[in-house]
Amino acid sequence: MMIKSPLQIARESYIPKLPKSLKGNVKIVEGIKTQSVADQAEIERMFPNTYGMPVITFEPGSEAKQYPAVKVGVILSGGQAPGGHNVISGMFDGLLKCNKVNKLYGFLGGPSGLVDNQYIELTSEVVDHYRNTGGFDIIGSGRTKLEEEAQFIKVIENCKALGVNALVVIGGDDSNTNACVLAEYFAQKKAGIQVIGVPKTIDGDLKNEVVETSFGFDTACKTYSELIGNIQRDANSAKKYYHFIRLMGRSASHIALECALQTQPNITIISEEIEKKGLTLDDIVTNIANVVVRRAENGENFGTVLIPEGIVEFVPAMKKLIAELNDLLAKHESEVAVLESNKDRRDFIATKLSKESALVFESLPNNIANQLMLDRDPHGNVQVSMIETEKMLIDMVKAKLKKMKKAGEFTGKFAGQGHFFGYEGRCAAPSNFDADYCYSLGYTASLLISEGKTGYMASVKNLTKPADQWVAGGAPITMMMNMEKRHGHMKPVIQKALVMLDGKPFQKLESCREEWAIGTMYVYPGPIQYFGPSEVCDTTTHTLRLEQSL
Repeated sequence: MMIKSPLQIARESYIPKLPKSLKGNVKIVEGIKTQSVADQAEIERMFPNTYGMPVITFEPGSEAKQYPAVKVGVILSGGQAPGGHNVISGMFDGLLKCNKVNKLYGFLGGPSGLVDNQYIELTSEVVDHYRNTGGFDIIGSGRTKLEEEAQFIKVIENCKALGVNALVVIGGDDSNTNACVLAEYFAQKKAGIQVIGVPKTIDGDLKNEVVETSFGFDTACKTYSELIGNIQRDANSAKKYYHFIRLMGRSASHIALECALQTQPNITIISEEIEKKGLTLDDIVTNIANVVVRRAENGENFGTVLIPEGIVEFVPAMKKLIAELNDLLAKHESEVAVLESNKDRRDFIATKLSKESALVFESLPNNIANQLMLDRDPHGNVQVSMIETEKMLIDMVKAKLKKMKKAGEFTGKFAGQGHFFGYEGRCAAPSNFDADYCYSLGYTASLLISEGKTGYMASVKNLTKPADQWVAGGAPITMMMNMEKRHGHMKPVIQKALVMLDGKPFQKLESCREEWAIGTMYVYPGPIQYFGPSEVCDTTTHTLRLEQSL
């Protein structure tokens, strides 16, 4: 039985806003044929049945349509993101609008539920309890990869037994890559099962010309920014700590950039900038230390430093090392597994690395080197969330300042506090923007299914305008794909969107950096507001507003 807070009870009555085009009769407008963002010949060869489809847009129609009855399965895949429950709510309502006998089933625990045939029927009695709430607990999530034909065959068997004619995969770039592979396989086998994707990730790295933002990014960034603002107010009150705050975001620095624009910290590291400029760890540490020295000259021995989770992958020497580690640990998995101590594992790996990477690896503190050798994530990559870069940078800055003090270049004080914000934001109650956006995405997915589409991702655009002006439709997932190395092999995947250094959000940060570094110009955003004036409750991220500004 779910125990509900007063806020959750009040939020149950919130009715998400929909684009005007989805409120009545709908017609489809098709664009021109598409192609993948890169590796066109190879992607087309691998996806002959779902490649080249047009982007479609839903517009108000003059005639009511009679849609055939469907049974739809849905999975939540990968890490949690605020608004997933509203995607399911929008799907549920949209399916019933299309045909009142439609049914929706939730497969439990993510993709594994599809293979293991673990599911529940999602009725109004279930769905209504989860409207406008955070989390994925309505059916749970998981990170199982669907990549073997035996799994695909099992999914077909389970769907046929249940009468399911369509699947919706709610997930990030890798999960939607899975959706694309499934759609192609089902089309090839004439299985009669459609597959639709929905763009989810707080990381903000699933976006392109047809997906303006992934859901959950808005809420997560507002949640982290509240916490950063609270810490900055504490720092400005106590005036004795530098707070090094690492922010979730996997590879891209979108969260760190957005939170910086919301809170105006003294220092913000952007991984993509580190890579472009070819900076070393020592360069990063020196830049931080110089700000500490300059602030100390003004009598301010406190500050905040925002650090993106994936920074170690963007320092060029570290990036080369990690790429080698990913390949070596995949190749020598069984040999490494039998070694008893971390030292034995470090020594073994060092002998397999190139000379340059071995020098970098051996220069790292043992705890960081150990963290780089932890089990890979399901996609074969280093688990960057396990690497405590905030603590590493505190220690390195402290050592640098000690040398500067000895040389008479620093007369202030330095004490560091480390923080990692990640899980705090993944299941927050969705902001009004995410509640509306997710509901619209789910409703759009139900229409894509009813219109017989497969291999598409639900798309809702024009997001800085009022919700009734949003533009709903679908984009072929193949148009987002390229070839990348995974587990030592080239595979088709959706291309990640990194921070664009020539984009307006980064340029805004760049223009303010000096002023924010030396001055104490903190902004304290406060908690997410759900009731009140639109300018307080309904605004979206600085990133989206800047990207769409003229």
